[in-house]
Amino acid sequence: MANSKLILLIHLLSLSLSLFAFAEAEAEALHSQTKQQIQDEENVPFVGVDIGTDVSNLPEASDLVAFLQVQKITHVRIYDANPDILKTLSGTKIRVVIGIPNNQLLAIGSSNATAASWIDRNVVAYYPQTLITGISVGDEVLTSVPSSAPLLLPAVESLYNALVASNLHQQIKVSTPHAASVILDPFPPSQAYFNQTLVPVVLPLLQFLSRAGSPLMMNLYPYYVFMQNKGVVPLDNALFKPLTPNKEMVDPNTLLHYTNVLDAMVDAAYFSMKNLNVTDVVVLVTETGWPAKGDSKEPYATKDNADTYNSNLIRHVFDRSGTPLHPETTSSVFIYELFNEDLRAPPLSEANWGLFYGNTTPAYLLHVSGIGTFLANDTTNQTYCIAMDGFDAKTLQAALDWACGPGRANCSDIQPGESCYQPNNVKNHASYAFDSYYQKEGKAQGTCDFKGVAMITTTDPSHGSCIFPGSKKVSNKTKEVVNSTISSSAAEKLRFKTFNSIKKSAINNILHICLAAYLPTLLLVLL
Repeated sequence: MANSKLILLIHLLSLSLSLFAFAEAEAEALHSQTKQQIQDEENVPFVGVDIGTDVSNLPEASDLVAFLQVQKITHVRIYDANPDILKTLSGTKIRVVIGIPNNQLLAIGSSNATAASWIDRNVVAYYPQTLITGISVGDEVLTSVPSSAPLLLPAVESLYNALVASNLHQQIKVSTPHAASVILDPFPPSQAYFNQTLVPVVLPLLQFLSRAGSPLMMNLYPYYVFMQNKGVVPLDNALFKPLTPNKEMVDPNTLLHYTNVLDAMVDAAYFSMKNLNVTDVVVLVTETGWPAKGDSKEPYATKDNADTYNSNLIRHVFDRSGTPLHPETTSSVFIYELFNEDLRAPPLSEANWGLFYGNTTPAYLLHVSGIGTFLANDTTNQTYCIAMDGFDAKTLQAALDWACGPGRANCSDIQPGESCYQPNNVKNHASYAFDSYYQKEGKAQGTCDFKGVAMITTTDPSHGSCIFPGSKKVSNKTKEVVNSTISSSAAEKLRFKTFNSIKKSAINNILHICLAAYLPTLLLVLL
């Protein structure tokens, strides 16, 4: 009898241990699945924006962050560590790369204590509520301030060591942005190499990036490549336009075909690193873009080309097709830039790289519908044309007369007694007439200009009983589709969370059942 009790006890204990082992394995699998999902999300290539501050009417930090959220912008890069912006970004899930200006390199590069203090003040004070993901140390130091080159690696290493001390070196990566000119003979990419005079600085820097798992930050501008090589580099190659095979650039050494200039520039960086025996550092494009306006010497700085380049760039990144050399690796990019920096010195293009004006109205329309949620509210479905501030009544009246006359805009609603007659001023009437013409012409490029007195906005200018032409065309069906898309995305996330919750609950239930079923039996056997 005693032997049979002992055997039963052994069986019961064995079964209990098996069930506990199963439950533990399930819990570990769930943890690994969740951790892998987070890693996968972090590894997905993104499109972010650079935020310069040479803007006469730059929004306050709270307005800026609200605007970023409305536009579905999830990654930004700033050129300092603005405390107002970092504080306002708290809890928003917008990821930010912060910067150290070139004039601070001396202090940080020559003192570990200064570097540690900088990290405490500008990173530890905000993280993780504010999702700081990187630190860009200086900007194009090797080419813009070569005298500071010896300070670059010490500054980078001191900041990294300070992150290690705070146990943040895995979450926040330290690097430094380079101009494309640090690489010589960039095409064909297989022949590219780093400027030999810079190798004493570049090589140990690359070795650090390899050890730390940090990216090589590059500012890459196909616009400048095209402008400096007109007649050699076709405009279509620079703008990501579809090419016939005979127009593709072919690297004679690798026989790789390049359909756009940016991919060739990225691969030139990879080949240059390979020549220095560094093969495990990825390229992060910290600046790229196209100016929407230029002077007489910059005829290709146009809204059409800016729209084409940036729209195709966004599509290219979201397609995740990589480069010819590394099709498995798609570089993330930051578009230069969010706002036109109107305070920049000439040439004119320097003040016209922005996607938006400082008042948050779009500088031009990006065609990004259907290629992700980036800039989801800046689509051709919800835009209007209005009169800009700052122009005298005579100038606006001339544009208004043209719109209602030769332009054949429908101006009936701004006649006396009609719904849009009030307020009775030329700016209000011009805005209505401009939008009427703009909508009539199908929002085509160039139809919201009127000799520079009009601008495109995503804010509905309708007021009271006055409904602007663009607002009349927005259908309820479109709104339903947008809401449905948002709801669908939210539902997917909810389903995933619910699935995990159910799985956790099931594991807990197994443990409870085990205890409830076998504990009384064990006690009886023991008694």
